[in-house]
Amino acid sequence: MSLDTVPGRFAYTEDHEAFRQSVRSFLQKEAVPHVTEWEEAGIVDKSIWTKAGAIGMLCPTVPEEYGGLGLDFGYNAIIDEEISYAGTPLGFSLQSDIVCDYIVQYGSEEQKKQWLPRLVSGETITAIAMTEPGTGSDLQSIRTSAKKDGNHYIVNGSKTYITNGQNADLILVVAKTDPDAKPAYKGMSIILVESDREGFKRGRNLDKIGQDAADTSELFFEDVRVPMTNCLGEEGKGFIYLMSQLPQERLSIAVGVQASAQKAFDETVAFTKDRKAFAGVVFDFQNTRFVLADLKTKLQVGWAHLDWAIKRHLAGELTPTEGAAAKLWHTELQWEVMDKCLQLHGGAGYMNEYPIARAWRGARVSRIYGGTNEIMKELIGRSL
Repeated sequence: MSLDTVPGRFAYTEDHEAFRQSVRSFLQKEAVPHVTEWEEAGIVDKSIWTKAGAIGMLCPTVPEEYGGLGLDFGYNAIIDEEISYAGTPLGFSLQSDIVCDYIVQYGSEEQKKQWLPRLVSGETITAIAMTEPGTGSDLQSIRTSAKKDGNHYIVNGSKTYITNGQNADLILVVAKTDPDAKPAYKGMSIILVESDREGFKRGRNLDKIGQDAADTSELFFEDVRVPMTNCLGEEGKGFIYLMSQLPQERLSIAVGVQASAQKAFDETVAFTKDRKAFAGVVFDFQNTRFVLADLKTKLQVGWAHLDWAIKRHLAGELTPTEGAAAKLWHTELQWEVMDKCLQLHGGAGYMNEYPIARAWRGARVSRIYGGTNEIMKELIGRSL
């Protein structure tokens, strides 16, 4: 059972597919056997990061002069697909698909040389801290501040729902460097905060309804003193930087949830062919065939759309609206697949006995990750 059975893929080259086999082998050896213990602990062991870095599974798009492989986003997408299909709760996509590009695109030469090789090797784990207890999708309303004090910033505030929060060694903190700026977004900057800075504290590792092994955390900053050279890019450009990276961030989510939906479908086909009921096999019931046929059709459409979006992104043509549409459509598809496949497993009462359980719990989080789909609809609607 693997993604090799999905027909007609056109986003990738032979080199991409060869890389897929290496990723898949690594996950089966180093990740899959540990998923249960990670979920019970509520966190992934940090040692997996350096192991992944050693085979090029972290930040493959980083230029060679900074320790990376200088590859295209297609390699990131391969990793995202395989991690999701294998059901392994690794936080690599945040580092590879989001954080490293901020540093590559906007970081100073000193910041690139200091951090990118460590992100590639897995020696440094990163997080990006945007969401606050009272501020979700309206980033302009954040309260975390970074006030100037000589040649330093003094960072104060709190963040929540931060992926990789417990493991992170470096946090990209979205803060207001000019609270009086009009409009408010012009006063926002991204500040690099190392986790060993005095005044930085980790809060709870949050108990969620899915993605049990993901260390999604509260973070607190109490008079954290960092040099002004830790500002990523230009002061006051943080909001613009965040918005400019949205197509890839949303595409990354779409890639993962499509693979997760495919895994749920494949597991359900196998289950219904084995499960007996009413002196027959569940797979042979007409209703089962109708449900599976409907889902298979939608998954085929999903893969075609996903490959279209990946190709556009590789060509530098994917727009923020198209990225939002990809996230909207594929997370809704994942939710539908999980729901109907769950019913074919006999309902929630028996769910935890089967492989689909982990994918279903992850789907409940993926559907709203990065902003609710109602917000995605609003963004798309504004472009009409």
